[in-house]
Amino acid sequence: MLNGDRYRKGAHTVLDLKYHVVWKTKYGYGVLTGEVALRMRDIVKQICSEKEIGIVKGNIRQNHVHILVSAPAHLSPAKLVQLLKGRSSFLLQREFPALRKRYWGQHLWSRGYFCATVGATTEEQVKEYIEGQVEEDVNFKIWDEAPSLTPNQA
Repeated sequence: MLNGDRYRKGAHTVLDLKYHVVWKTKYGYGVLTGEVALRMRDIVKQICSEKEIGIVKGNIRQNHVHILVSAPAHLSPAKLVQLLKGRSSFLLQREFPALRKRYWGQHLWSRGYFCATVGATTEEQVKEYIEGQVEEDVNFKIWDEAPSLTPNQA
């Protein structure tokens, strides 16, 4: 993380937002090798540093990029990907003429991406925690389930 803590802390918030993001080159061309791959790594690090995005792990393959990041709350996954793909495409094509020639339409990356949240707890653990919350009136639930009626109440 940015400061070594597990959670990001704000004035009124405590967060742990991690995203696993994958995007690939247009047409699946294996252009992310050698100097291009090294420069891509530097660009990703630079963008993340500027936007206070913590890089947990990353891997640049010949035709796609995997990255696990810890993001601030104001940065949606879509905006995160837009920043990474947009600026890296612009800079890589400006610095490597061979990429400009191959991607003459100035689109280095394919249109889509994969993104999944990653957390310290499982969905099942969160469900159990929510169910385990006890209120004064244990028969009153406000989510998902209609109250069950006993034969005497019906």
